[in-house]
Amino acid sequence: MLVVMSRLTDFDRRLAELPDWRGVMLTTVRELIHQVDPQIVEEAKWATPSNPYGVPVWSHGGTVCTGEVYSDRVKLTFPLGAMLPDPHGLFNASLNGSSRRAIDLKEGDELDEAAFRNLVRAALEANLR
Repeated sequence: MLVVMSRLTDFDRRLAELPDWRGVMLTTVRELIHQVDPQIVEEAKWATPSNPYGVPVWSHGGTVCTGEVYSDRVKLTFPLGAMLPDPHGLFNASLNGSSRRAIDLKEGDELDEAAFRNLVRAALEANLR
């Protein structure tokens, strides 16, 4: 992927500071989300001193998911996850919440890309109802 320096977003800067498996995972997730919805809005929100580039957020008609990065995992949170079909059992975190669900990905984990695209598609449909 070629990125013109003058057009770098906070999201791109966040990826650049993650040269390990977390950056690879977040890049993969980003690509899969854009495959489902090329028009999705991608931005970074909630910047803090410890995370100056913020949290990646993808939205279309509402938040589809966020991509938080921790030292030992990448957490993909779907605000409407509790109402989404998850026949492949991707959700493995935040399972007790009334509305949100998350996927925690750790080093060495493989994401079922087809199932993830279906989950993103379902989140988009839920937002656009």
